[in-house]
Amino acid sequence: MSVLAIITARGGSKRIPRKNVRPFRGKPMLVWPLQAALTSFLFDEVMVSTEDEEIAAIARQYGASVPFLRSARTADDFTNTPDVLVEVIEAYRARGKRFDTACCIYPTAALLTAEALHEGYQRLLAGPFDTVIPVTKFEYPIGRALIRSASGQIDLQWPENRFQRSQDLPPAYHDAGQFYWFRVEAFLRERVLMGSNTGSILLPESHVQDIDTEADWAMAEWKHQWIFQYDACRSLSKPAGVLGG
Repeated sequence: MSVLAIITARGGSKRIPRKNVRPFRGKPMLVWPLQAALTSFLFDEVMVSTEDEEIAAIARQYGASVPFLRSARTADDFTNTPDVLVEVIEAYRARGKRFDTACCIYPTAALLTAEALHEGYQRLLAGPFDTVIPVTKFEYPIGRALIRSASGQIDLQWPENRFQRSQDLPPAYHDAGQFYWFRVEAFLRERVLMGSNTGSILLPESHVQDIDTEADWAMAEWKHQWIFQYDACRSLSKPAGVLGG
């Protein structure tokens, strides 16, 4: 089974300029998920889809391939991720290369680990899903969500939960925004990342962080340092020859 990693790293970023190549704990941001992909040893090829020459150069420097640049059609502010993936898959097929499974990895997924990639891949292989994504639990039950007017008045979004204890409400989850494992043929049929047959793996909240503001960035760096220092200490504490958690 042939496996492709696609890191989607466009050059433009409105909220944090040049976010994909901005230094994050000593390396350009996109290098962290790129290295997680490479060190997982899951992929026949780890490629970066970009229209940006600086991003392409960094990707190649750290071991990824950039066999072609993204077209202008898929490099604007309105292109969605599935369009980028379709372009990549079709470009490879035009070169005579076909992949059975692929993983779309976001270049801002600095908290991504090789272990999470392995867990997602094993879930995909075990079936019956066509796509597997990482999710994390909302910190507080969304069944007690509030709506707020312009004047500041609040009310429950779901009034039927007014007298429900928060611990009695079902948990809710959201996309961790790190990667999407998918079977290529199934993806090409639906052309969506969260299609009709999508499974998931669960990540702890400490391993997930949206990065849209400077405060998000600072929190992500703090989490990253904690995660990787903890993992390093855990590895050092294991007897020689012992793998896994």
